Amino acid sequence: MLETDELWQVVDRERESLADLLESLDAEEWETPTRCGDWRVRDVAAHLTLAARITRGQAVREMIRARGNWNRMIHDTAVGEAEAPVEVIVGHLRSIIGSRRLAPMTSPHEPLLDLLVHGQDIALALGREREVSPTAARAAAERVWTMRLPPRPWPLPRVRLVATDIEWTRGAGGEIRGPIAALLLLLTGRPEAAREWAGRTGEPWTGVTTPR
Repeated sequence: MLETDELWQVVDRERESLADLLESLDAEEWETPTRCGDWRVRDVAAHLTLAARITRGQAVREMIRARGNWNRMIHDTAVGEAEAPVEVIVGHLRSIIGSRRLAPMTSPHEPLLDLLVHGQDIALALGREREVSPTAARAAAERVWTMRLPPRPWPLPRVRLVATDIEWTRGAGGEIRGPIAALLLLLTGRPEAAREWAGRTGEPWTGVTTPR
């Protein structure tokens, strides 16, 4: 597994490469719907800038505004932040390269998880290919599998997951085999994206199709 310093180095690289991708988009692409709820590309991008920038006081105020609902708070702050010009959103993302600030109750695995998964939300919505390091994806998948706080918003699939490109196996029951990045998308409630990602990369994706 990644050591903390290595993990942050991956986070920095992901932030930089995603900022490069976002700078290449035209106005229509910024408005493209993603499979992340009702978020557009600009909403997802704005969300990825917040954890390292929001203060504790702002987080408390936003949580009160969301009536204690963690997921609503995350959604509403992202949508609000996304009203900024796209140049500002990209600038915010670049400004946090090298930052080690974390949102309350989170570990360094959360920014990694966010960047890997939401980076694919953006790339798949736009028909782009975005590479994922198997080592980084394994660290993020393990975090999803074991996380308690903040509460995991996705139920774990009741299957046995087996990575085909790196050593990682979790769960029991019917088996799903595939690249670890696709398994990460499955773990975060994106089964269609998982199959699509595996298909685009030419990696095998086998097993049950609807984990319960």
